[in-house]
Amino acid sequence: MLVIENGSKKWQKDFSEEIMPHYPVMYREVIDYLKITDKKVVVDCTLGMGSHAARIIPLMGEDSLYIGIDKDADSLAQARERLSAYQSRTVFIHDDFRHLSRILDSMNINAADAVLMDLGISMRQLTDPERGFSFAKEGPLDMRMDKQSFLCASDLVNNLSEQELSSIFEKFGEERYSRRIARMIVRERAKDPIATTTQLRDLILHTVPLKSRRFKLHPATRVFQALRIAVNRELDSLETGISEAIACLNPGGRLAAISFHSLEDRIVKHTLRRHAQAGELALLTRKPLTPGEEELKENSASRSAKLRAAERI
Repeated sequence: MLVIENGSKKWQKDFSEEIMPHYPVMYREVIDYLKITDKKVVVDCTLGMGSHAARIIPLMGEDSLYIGIDKDADSLAQARERLSAYQSRTVFIHDDFRHLSRILDSMNINAADAVLMDLGISMRQLTDPERGFSFAKEGPLDMRMDKQSFLCASDLVNNLSEQELSSIFEKFGEERYSRRIARMIVRERAKDPIATTTQLRDLILHTVPLKSRRFKLHPATRVFQALRIAVNRELDSLETGISEAIACLNPGGRLAAISFHSLEDRIVKHTLRRHAQAGELALLTRKPLTPGEEELKENSASRSAKLRAAERI
């Protein structure tokens, strides 16, 4: 078993300082760009614990409807409790937002007036060791947004080839040491399966060069991101989901998407631009909006957020 020097505790301390109750990232800009006050049907494609919903619903009319979609049943349950005061005008859907057209059809809703996509992982998911998203504390190497999904991160780590693992780390994590890490994983799993988050974290720390540990970003961050994206097929869902959302918007309806890393933002940008060139959208943000100084003081974890918005023509 690999043993990592005590210096790795520094990273755990730094990471723990980022953990706080989930904050609705850029909610002021979301409310402004979606023009929430005059919308009748709003779809929140990534409801989470209802943080954005709690800010948005009070601004909507009594005859409005807020549809919250999420793949995480636990988050939906918490959001349902949090938003219980608005029970008469909220609907909670356990599904993937790439199925938006089917979801609205099942509710006999022709179109929506606004769609929100907050693509960040919630602090609740991140801080629960049993979910396996974080390397801060030991937990099973899971990473499934939907617990009913068949495939988890340990399945990938312990069964994919060195080349397949390297490709995932490079494509979804932009990890410069992808080959080296994949090679070490294959070597170590031949002795014992890699079953926990801390096992994988320590393996990565043991593998990457010392110079990479001098930066603020933990050396395991990109690999964990890549595995999470692969397990949940996040980028596939995103491109399909944005196109679905655009198709489901009424003329004049608006879409806002908040991304947290370059891979997501690239897909959002190119998908919106493609639909704009097809004459279906008017882009409201030529460049992505980022959190202001006030928000960064309130929530430092929002610093990587980028918001793009568009209106259906």
